[in-house]
Parts: sequence; C-alpha cells; structure tokens
Amino acid sequence: MSFLIATAQAAEGAPAGQMDSGLFNIIFLVGFGLIFYFFMWRPQAKRSKEHKNLIAGLSKGDEVITAGGIIGKVTRLNDDYVVLEVAEGTEMKFQKAHVAAELPKGTIKGI
Repeated sequence: MSFLIATAQAAEGAPAGQMDSGLFNIIFLVGFGLIFYFFMWRPQAKRSKEHKNLIAGLSKGDEVITAGGIIGKVTRLNDDYVVLEVAEGTEMKFQKAHVAAELPKGTIKGI
C-alpha cells in the first residue's frame, strides 16, 4: 500500500508544465460534443430535411419506392396518405412517411 501513497504525494507537487485535470476534462467534453455533432446529429438532420422535401414535393405520376421496397406510380395523394399503382389495376395505400425515394421517370415500364 505504500506505493499508492508515494504516487499521491508526487501528484501534489506537479510540475508547472502539466495541464490542470479540470481543464483537460472540459476540453475532452467539448471535443466529444463536436465529434457527436459533426458525425451523428448534423447528417441525420440533413437526411430528415431532404426526406421532408421529398414528401412535400410528391405529385401524381411520380414513380417512387417505399421503405419496404415496393415500387409504384403515385395515383392519388392526400395529407397523410399516398396511393400507388404497383401493377396494372392494382393500387396500394401507404403513409407518405414510408416513401423512401423518388425514381427517375420511366423506371417503371409496365404500368
């Protein structure tokens, strides 16, 4: 146990060149916050904004893919739902939030 006491006594008289542990902790937390912001929060906010713009820009005749992978052409829209024609004469109703992406015109040939 005497080796722990010697270390503690040596830490009391730390040289002037060492950084204060409180300042180091603050810099560490700020750095961690910046990493969190730039690698997690900011990209997610950007994706969310792009998805909102996609949903707002939907119109009749657009070809889209849903989050479940179903491809269809928009036939009807209202505030919360979109109706997709997935095959000739077959329509399915989805919540707008489940539209994942808009496809280029002409992607769907048979509808």
